[in-house]
Amino acid sequence: MAEQLMLEKWSAEVATVTIGATKKEGDSRAKVIQVGAQASLPLLFAEGAIPHKPVIAFEIWDTAPLDWPAALNQAYKNELKEPLVWAEKCAKEFKADLLCLKLQGAHPDFGDRSADQEAKLVSQLLKKVDLPLVINGCGDDSKDNQVLPAVCEAAKAERCLIGNAVQDNYKTLAAAVLADGHNIIAESPIDINIAKQLNILISDMGLPLERIVINPTIGALGYGLEYAYSIMERARLAALAGDKTLGCPFICFVGQESWRAKEAKTEIESGIAWEIITAAALIQSGADILVMRHPEAISKIKAYIDRLFGGK
Repeated sequence: MAEQLMLEKWSAEVATVTIGATKKEGDSRAKVIQVGAQASLPLLFAEGAIPHKPVIAFEIWDTAPLDWPAALNQAYKNELKEPLVWAEKCAKEFKADLLCLKLQGAHPDFGDRSADQEAKLVSQLLKKVDLPLVINGCGDDSKDNQVLPAVCEAAKAERCLIGNAVQDNYKTLAAAVLADGHNIIAESPIDINIAKQLNILISDMGLPLERIVINPTIGALGYGLEYAYSIMERARLAALAGDKTLGCPFICFVGQESWRAKEAKTEIESGIAWEIITAAALIQSGADILVMRHPEAISKIKAYIDRLFGGK
């Protein structure tokens, strides 16, 4: 008698989050990106529906990065100094599906750009490229509380994904996202309980869970990746078992973590490989959005995703 695999059946599924609003909806994006909706653990197609592939966002900055290794600088060259040109290169030459704008220049230590400057940049970017946008603050809580509401208003109704909201600093961003029709990134420090609590706090303000994406914070290959993997796996198991507060898609900032590993800075091939392997592992753990940097690494991971999903 032929052996038969034991198939798990789950009682719930991950929420679907939509990024971008199209011209048919009265806005300006050429397409929308949908993530989530899994009714199974990653890549176990026989156990439940997995309707959406993981998607990759090209990371761009509002200011030229000062600490990127030579391998990354060579991939973009002079475009790093012009965020609009940089974005257009990703869209046209590298065929990006999604862009992630990091507002690093707003940080008090990296340019201290004003809320008006960043809002103007976002308005220009929306006119320059018609891809859906992820917009990430500078990481300084007080400055993000000034900048991100202005950015939300500048991109009103474009249904961007805005981050990061953290447990001690979420109210201002959640209110702005709710008012201007965006989605939110909820960041937790590799802690499933904090992730759950933050989602509850944000949803209590009136933002549906279907507009929340979890940033579990990750480590790169060799830098805590296995711990992040286990946290993501536990959260997904809870979601599929019926815990709606953890049933949100994941976003993972792969490029940020991979390229700051000391091994990634030794030579071009090492950095690209570090980013590829980190991304591949996180896809297995359930990542829905991978924010990546090097175009060659992105190309390899896109091909990998296509092979994993086959014709599904």
